[in-house]
Amino acid sequence: MKKITKITLGLIILASTALAATDGATLYKKCTGCHGANGEKQALGKSQVIKGWEESKTISALKGYKDGTYGSVMKGLMKGQVAALTAEQIESLAKYIATLK
Repeated sequence: MKKITKITLGLIILASTALAATDGATLYKKCTGCHGANGEKQALGKSQVIKGWEESKTISALKGYKDGTYGSVMKGLMKGQVAALTAEQIESLAKYIATLK
């Protein structure tokens, strides 16, 4: 019985970690230091304000940062920030950013 409980608990933890990893609000927490809680800041005084960006614009920007085809002065910094994001995470993050008003 203990083994089944441990396995079940492990599966629950794994599932909740996977869900958190794709939740846009959770992913955005890494961004708040530079972009602000509501996307209202120019990151390091050099980027665009991302508050309320359309989902497609954010997806395009993040994918561009990831593959090196987008950005100017923040390109190097952002490439490192998005390097480990999956396409699903980028979409979740973009959906969340689009809600920031």
